[in-house]
Amino acid sequence: MLTLIVCIFSAAILLFVQTRLYAALDAQLGLQIATIGKVYREEPDELADLASEWGITLFRVDDAGGIRQQTEAWAREGLSSPLQPGDSASPLSWTAPSGRRYRVHSLTGSSYRVAAAIDETSLRDTLWTLAVILATGIPFAAGLAVAGGYFLAGRVLAPVGAMAQKAREITAESLAKRLPVDNARDEFGQLATVFNDTLFRLQDAFERLRRFAADASHELRTPLTAMRSVGEVALQSPLDAVAYRDVIGSMLEEVDRLTRLVESLLILTRADSGKIHLVPEDLDLGRLAGNVIDQLHVLADEKRQELTLRVPIRVHATADAALIRHALMNLIHNAIKYTPNGGAITVEVNATAKRAVIEVRDTGPGIPIAHRDRIFDRFYRVDASRSREEGGVGLGLAIARWAVEANGGQIELASEGTDGSLFRVMLPAADDSSAADGHRRVPHELRRGTQEAASS
Repeated sequence: MLTLIVCIFSAAILLFVQTRLYAALDAQLGLQIATIGKVYREEPDELADLASEWGITLFRVDDAGGIRQQTEAWAREGLSSPLQPGDSASPLSWTAPSGRRYRVHSLTGSSYRVAAAIDETSLRDTLWTLAVILATGIPFAAGLAVAGGYFLAGRVLAPVGAMAQKAREITAESLAKRLPVDNARDEFGQLATVFNDTLFRLQDAFERLRRFAADASHELRTPLTAMRSVGEVALQSPLDAVAYRDVIGSMLEEVDRLTRLVESLLILTRADSGKIHLVPEDLDLGRLAGNVIDQLHVLADEKRQELTLRVPIRVHATADAALIRHALMNLIHNAIKYTPNGGAITVEVNATAKRAVIEVRDTGPGIPIAHRDRIFDRFYRVDASRSREEGGVGLGLAIARWAVEANGGQIELASEGTDGSLFRVMLPAADDSSAADGHRRVPHELRRGTQEAASS
């Protein structure tokens, strides 16, 4: 492309110089014709002196009587041949029999005709010299362009080579490596930054996958080891029917733990693969929370806990009912599990600024601040030994977070310290909830555990 541009530029220069030189030559030729015409009109006898006095050696003057004056050089070169009869003609270039090139021009007056010519040899030599210079310079310009382009491309593309070399070294075992970024504001720096962000996400995904596989293996190994131990102990010595019943019951408890673990893993696996299709619908969150509490109140009764539902206003949200029910089930079940006997769990449904809010508060030991950032991670437990004693597998909050976020909501641990826990679920409110129910308050309070209802 650069060579083509240089060729076009050189041709344009040659054409421009040629035009300017011929324009100057035509101006000189016109001046000679004007001089010859003036001398003919004023002092016709002095036409023969034009060559010696004015240096005009190629001209011819015709009048009514024929050729009035003609120089020897004009006749020798036969310059009358290109002249056309009639009125004045534009200057033209003509090649004489001798091979020389002349610029010829004529002017016709009332009773005479003046013609003159100028040798083009020096002009053509100049143009030829310029053409040779330009033609010779084009390969040199192309060569310099290639060399300079190669040098500059090497300098400019050096970061790309460095990034490519570094990228070849990155494998699944070395995702912590990053591409070099010399200047984060230029294009290559931005590209490297994007790749580094991608590598960071891949590294995080691989780490979570490794942790998930390790934790899942550990969780599966624990009940299997317990079942094997119980079975081996039972086989070492004969037992009576009651003892065998206890052994079988213990093994069934571990089987139930395994079943719940596998079901939770299946839910998270399907969630990660995107195979769970949401069915959004208009939900009455107060009624949904009440149904969940109705299913779990037996667990609260066993621990003599007070399980309360507060719905000061009717709140609607657009979400998948099954997933939100699952999330609430996990949150309330966790609250019951970690709240001591005689404690209280409160579930409140409310709405603020186009958001439906569900809060689950308990009077349990709470969650220390050090664990707040990881409380929703898979298989993460604040107290691992106590969680296993309670039958938990560390996936309930992870499933709850996924269920809420899949419906466009957020879940957070709103409490601080160890004075109970408060989990807050925020969902997009239904479009017509404010218009339909914004001014209609439905006081409602349901208490489980004391088996009495009261209205607020």
